[in-house]
Amino acid sequence: MAGRRRARAAALTGGLVVALVTLCLVAAGTGAYDIPIGDVARSALHRVGLGGAPLDRVGESVLWNVRLPRVVLALLVGASLGCAGALMQGGFGNPLAEPGVIGISAGAAVGAVGAIALGLTFLGDWTVTACAFGSGLLTVLVVYVLSRSDGKTEVVTLILTGIAVNAFAGALIGLFIFFADNAQITQITFWQLGSLSQATWPKVLAVLPCAVAGLVLAPVYARQLDLLALGERPARHLGVDVERLRVAVVVLVALLTAAAVAVAGIITFVGLLVPHLLRMAAGPGHRFLVPGSALGGAVVLVAADLAARTVAQPAELPLGVLTALFGSPFFFWLLRRTRRKQGGWA
Repeated sequence: MAGRRRARAAALTGGLVVALVTLCLVAAGTGAYDIPIGDVARSALHRVGLGGAPLDRVGESVLWNVRLPRVVLALLVGASLGCAGALMQGGFGNPLAEPGVIGISAGAAVGAVGAIALGLTFLGDWTVTACAFGSGLLTVLVVYVLSRSDGKTEVVTLILTGIAVNAFAGALIGLFIFFADNAQITQITFWQLGSLSQATWPKVLAVLPCAVAGLVLAPVYARQLDLLALGERPARHLGVDVERLRVAVVVLVALLTAAAVAVAGIITFVGLLVPHLLRMAAGPGHRFLVPGSALGGAVVLVAADLAARTVAQPAELPLGVLTALFGSPFFFWLLRRTRRKQGGWA
């Protein structure tokens, strides 16, 4: 049984890597200025000094200044959200847990909407992103402090605190929108719908340190998450410091999600559904599930962004709307399937 699961996980990893490389090449070449996939690969090889050949001046500019920053940003944001979802579900033993549950997305939205509505410009074009990142981290800290009691953090208390903070953040967002003018309301609406249309290399570099730190450190906790899946008491007997593990999980999820939301807006369902799909396909082991969810999240978001900018050309669909449009029915199917097989989540 274990050998079959390892083989399935290896096959899934290989399939996801192939799908991600293929999607990145297709996404880099597709758009108003079409570039054949072979030319994309040759230009990339030329840039890294492995042969290949450069494109003409326009093609090089479109590929390296417009398309690739967007593809790389989609990859980083998707990987961050997928990995954060796997960490949340493993760390809190709840299949419905996702980064938004502890208020990160809503907190980041408060910062971004507040910066837009108040007309803040103290960091130039980076003001909205910086405010979203800062307020997302601050919200997680507030949720964590409020949910602690006697040196412990209970899962139920943390989730209920997150729900309360989400509601408060929603009220603040509504208040900012009430005082905003029409132009600001339009900007706020588009930010909340989620998009990668403003992707640039500086934005990639802004999210890169948090994403890399989170993605590199997350697999370190995979074995402890496997032990925690046995229950808190057995995990403690096996040497897991449950409280310290949950703190580490919250910090990693905050880093991954706040950075992703700050540059891309609110994108739902990736962190919730990708770990579910992989768990159904390869079992609950976190040594595959954590890095696999990062790969799966990257595949989903690169594909979703490609669809968002090509399905309704020359217009562009909001990325968050697209993921919710496909994620909601799948989540409903997942609920029905679990109820039919297990009699519910309990």
